[in-house]
Amino acid sequence: MLALADVHTYYGSIRALKGVSLTVEPREIVTLIGANGAGKTTTLRTILGAVRPAQGAVTFNGQRVDGLATDRIVRLGIAQSPEGRRIFPRMTVMENLEMGAFARADHDGIAADLERVLTLFPRLKERITQKGGTLSGGEQQMLAIGRALMARPSLLLLDEPSMGLSPILVDAIFKIVQDINRQGTTILLVEQNARMALRVAHRGYVIQTGRIVLHDAASELLRSDLVRKTYLGEK
Repeated sequence: MLALADVHTYYGSIRALKGVSLTVEPREIVTLIGANGAGKTTTLRTILGAVRPAQGAVTFNGQRVDGLATDRIVRLGIAQSPEGRRIFPRMTVMENLEMGAFARADHDGIAADLERVLTLFPRLKERITQKGGTLSGGEQQMLAIGRALMARPSLLLLDEPSMGLSPILVDAIFKIVQDINRQGTTILLVEQNARMALRVAHRGYVIQTGRIVLHDAASELLRSDLVRKTYLGEK
């Protein structure tokens, strides 16, 4: 479904991605783990067209997308729940969700997806008229994911969905991520909580200073000495 081939991305003269190659197959959860500044978010920004690679290719369902504007890429079927949630704090929960469907004209489909999101996140249904900025951190994360789902993406990019959440809420969010995947949505998950990410993912990539240094089945990465020592805090 998604392929990055030898992607080099720069911020000015700083090379943030140094030949990144990865693939995501339909109906997979693939996770990208790494330390702060390793290039995880830059990878997602490159996929979405927020930054353009200086070298390499990004293809989605066989089509080159690395030269397209972000709104075109969204219309092709990629949506993101960004790091830090970035909901619209002065808009209600309903208005935030409606913003996720801005590129769609299929009103019946939008209504069905709204029902799907409110079934996945019953807390949002309870707070449907509340302003986004008054929600708790966990509720705002649910809203950010729900807003992305309203675009009806075939590929959902999740950037640090567990950031700032309590352990109980982290468990809840990752169970919902698995539910979304079981319903047919492919997911590329960027996450600092490597243990949780690898528990829900099918495959994983490890990125260090802009390079992919390891790729394997998630279950194998959980047993990797590099992952255990560097990202899981084991000796």
